[in-house]
Amino acid sequence: MSFLDHIHRCNNADLGQFEPWFVGEHRAGYLHRDFAAEAIRGSGLFERRAGAWHLDARLDTPEKRTAEVRGFLLALRERGYFKGLWREENYAVAPQDGVPFLMAMERSAVPWFGVRAGGPHMTGYVRRADGLHIWVPRRSYEKPTFPGQLDNTVAGGQPAGLGLHENLVKECGEEASIPPELARQARAVSVVGYWNQSGQQLKPDVMTCFDLEMPGDFTPRANDGEVHSFELWPARRVFETVRDTTEFKYNCNLVLIDFFVRHGMLSADDPDFIPIVAGLRMLYTPQ
Repeated sequence: MSFLDHIHRCNNADLGQFEPWFVGEHRAGYLHRDFAAEAIRGSGLFERRAGAWHLDARLDTPEKRTAEVRGFLLALRERGYFKGLWREENYAVAPQDGVPFLMAMERSAVPWFGVRAGGPHMTGYVRRADGLHIWVPRRSYEKPTFPGQLDNTVAGGQPAGLGLHENLVKECGEEASIPPELARQARAVSVVGYWNQSGQQLKPDVMTCFDLEMPGDFTPRANDGEVHSFELWPARRVFETVRDTTEFKYNCNLVLIDFFVRHGMLSADDPDFIPIVAGLRMLYTPQ
C-alpha cells in the first residue's frame, strides 16, 4: 500500500461504461449503461439523443424537476434500488462550473445518477512540544457504510440549501461535540477531487478540506452515534497508517494526504511527490 495506491483506488472509474445526462444544456451527471437500460429507458422522464440522456424539457424549473424526479426515485426504491440507504436528505444537482442550481436529489440516489457530491472534511489537530497530533475517530460499528473504519476528525455530506462552513459547524457539534465558537475557527484550506466507481454507481466527488487547530485541553466526544471513539494520534502515526494500510475510509485517505503535503510531512524529493499532489485534484472528466 502507498499514497498513490489510495489515489488510484479512489480514481477507478471507467467512463466508457457511462453516458452523460443533461438538464437543458447543462451536464448534470452520468448514467451507467446497464442502469439506464433497466431503470431509465421507458420511464418517460428521460429521452436519449446522440449518446446522451436528457431530462424532460417540460420540467423547466428546479422545483418541477425535484418533485418529478423524487416520485421516480421513490418508485425505484420500491423496486429495490438504494439498498436500504434512503436518507430523506437532498443534495444539490449543480455542476461546479458557475451553473446555477438545477434541482435537488435524494442523497442515496446521487451516485446512481453520477451527480457530483461532496462536503466538508476537517482535520482537527493539536500542537504539542513533540510535534503535531491529529484527532482520529473510528466510525460506529453500527453504521451501514464503512463500519468500524477510521475517518477524518469531522466529515459530512453537503445537503442542499446549506453553506459548507455552516454545515461543518453543524457536523462538528453532531459528530464530535465541538462547540460552535471553536468549530467556526476551522479554515477552508484545499479541495480534493476523485472519480470513483462502484458497480453501476459513480462518484465524481469534490471534498472541501478544512483544518482546525484545537486546544490541548479539549477532547472530542461522540454525540450522534456515528462515531465509536476518538483518539489523539501523533501525526507521524497517522501518516504511516495511511501510507501502509487501508484502515481509513477510502476517500478520507486523500484528505489526510493533502494535510501531510500542506504541513511539510511529504518531501518534495520523494519520487512520487508530483503525481501524489496532482492526483489529489481529479476535478475534471478523466480522458
